[in-house]
Amino acid sequence: MSPAHRRHRAGPPDPAGGLREHSATLRSHALRLHAAAEALDWRGPQADAFRAEVAALAERCATAAGGLAVAADQLEETRTP
Repeated sequence: MSPAHRRHRAGPPDPAGGLREHSATLRSHALRLHAAAEALDWRGPQADAFRAEVAALAERCATAAGGLAVAADQLEETRTP
């Protein structure tokens, strides 16, 4: 969320919503990383090693996104009477 958007939002910040936004951003980064690695024209052992590193980073982003989504769900459960 942009700082300008935060300034115009009414009411207190929603922690669960913020976690979901971060989760969505991380998922988007993971998808872009996968796509960028696949689109490389570079070939050879170094290219394969680079793609493996990018894939590992993308997987960590996706895992973190999942964790943030679970945390947001748990936060909402604790706030709901």
